[in-house]
Amino acid sequence: MRPRHAGSSVKRRRVIFAYDDSQAREVTVSGDFNAWNQSSHPMKKNSDGCWQKIMMLPPGNYEYKFVVDGQWRIDPHNLRQCSNCFGTSNNILQVRAKNT
Repeated sequence: MRPRHAGSSVKRRRVIFAYDDSQAREVTVSGDFNAWNQSSHPMKKNSDGCWQKIMMLPPGNYEYKFVVDGQWRIDPHNLRQCSNCFGTSNNILQVRAKNT
């Protein structure tokens, strides 16, 4: 019998990030899931002026923020936050494993 590797059966979950700002010119989502890269996950603005990004993430806890026209912003719709090393806050996202 072949041993199973940890994470081999871990399913990624669909996560939708959303930020409301119809006046923004550019919005990205950045967090520990992308090494805080400010440009790797640009969001798209829909007809209502809401910016969205769909990502597939494995279960776990993640810290993130939005970058709106070059300025770091917390997610006003997510009250789960923690302090960061810059004296500000990051949002916390918990991606749960799918119940079997």
